[in-house]
Amino acid sequence: MSSSSPSRTRRLVRSLRPPSRLAGRLAVQNLLFALGDGIFMTGSLVFFTEVVGLTFTQVGLGLTLGGVAAFVAALPMGRLVDRFGPKRMWALSAAGQAATFALWPFIDDFAGYLAMAITMEVLGALGGAAHGAYTIDVLPAAERVISRAYMYSALNAGFTLGALLGGVALAAESNDLVRAIPWVTAVVFAVNCAFILRLPNASHDDRTPEERKVKVPGPGPLRNPGWLGVGFFGGVLWTNQVLLHLVIPAWLLGQTDAPRALVAVLLGTNTVMCILLPMAAARGIHDITTGLRGIRISAGWFVLACVITILTHSTAGWATIALLLLGHVALTGAELYLSAASWSFEADLMDPRRRGEYQGVSELTGTLGRVWAPAAYMFLAMSWGTGGWLVIALVILVASLGIHPSARAAERFLDRHGPGPDEQSPVPDADPGVVPAPLLTRPEASPLGQSD
Repeated sequence: MSSSSPSRTRRLVRSLRPPSRLAGRLAVQNLLFALGDGIFMTGSLVFFTEVVGLTFTQVGLGLTLGGVAAFVAALPMGRLVDRFGPKRMWALSAAGQAATFALWPFIDDFAGYLAMAITMEVLGALGGAAHGAYTIDVLPAAERVISRAYMYSALNAGFTLGALLGGVALAAESNDLVRAIPWVTAVVFAVNCAFILRLPNASHDDRTPEERKVKVPGPGPLRNPGWLGVGFFGGVLWTNQVLLHLVIPAWLLGQTDAPRALVAVLLGTNTVMCILLPMAAARGIHDITTGLRGIRISAGWFVLACVITILTHSTAGWATIALLLLGHVALTGAELYLSAASWSFEADLMDPRRRGEYQGVSELTGTLGRVWAPAAYMFLAMSWGTGGWLVIALVILVASLGIHPSARAAERFLDRHGPGPDEQSPVPDADPGVVPAPLLTRPEASPLGQSD
């Protein structure tokens, strides 16, 4: 055995260790959430059509209306988080989702399905705002981005495991097993709720009832044009997921000679990379300046993915397969660097007194930035070919340019209207379990309602 093998093994073990004990606990929670969500999402279409008895059109309509409800609820749910504390609202969301999943097997018509879909999306909006506010509030500033990267790895691992378990239930071709999927999911979410309640309080969870009634002075995020721009342009940049899950598979099937099975390989490649590489992509991204550098890197990977995909229209055989794989790797690189940059913006550009409200506004503007993309990108790629792919790349370049002045404007807004030194939320002390990591050092002196 090579003498370098033990050192490589030690490096691998170190890379799997969380940046701190708290980050490790949050990663376990992310895994639990994603496990339950992955199980249900994998079997949901079969459950809705074969157990509940809905048509595909009814399922799609319910999901659309649920998405509209989540959009409308994003801001008020964020304000609830600020009022009552992120951990409390996060646990409430998880408990509500567990109860909702437990009720699914008793739904037998479209009206019940629609009510449940809307309820779940609203609860998801509450959970998303609370989860984001909690993690930023509770993690020490120097650990936020790298900890979120570790949690993102756990999230993807949980989704993968959940999808596998859901797939096993579907493979058995038993409606009894399919009917049990929501109950299994409910149990996982109940455990998730209990796990959340055992996490330490964030600073906003420890406020007294009198402190919660005090109105935060100054303008909120809706009057912060920089933050509105960051959310919108960030939403445009996140349309990389539309390419990943919709446009490239359609291009592969309709415009190349690649085998259909390659779609599964491409998605599997993305999943593996999103489990193993988030912390590597987050290395060195820790503030607004380095976050903007991450945006530029992400945009570069996105454009490269578009150029590589264009080439597959005129290649054949193994060359097509190799290029599609390479393009998917580039697109995943865009996702990883965008994730790290987004975490740094959330940590540094939100008023710490209004994190829930800022999360809600970010969801509103982010939705506006990406909701148009499935139809537009499909038309551009499939109807315009090379020209369409170049337009898609240009859209991302424009968004990456637009987010730079938006982030700086949001920074200036926070300097003017943010809390003074005596109003700052207490910053948690570094966890004693932090793994020493040079990447945390600054050179000159961050489906259901949860995401990382």
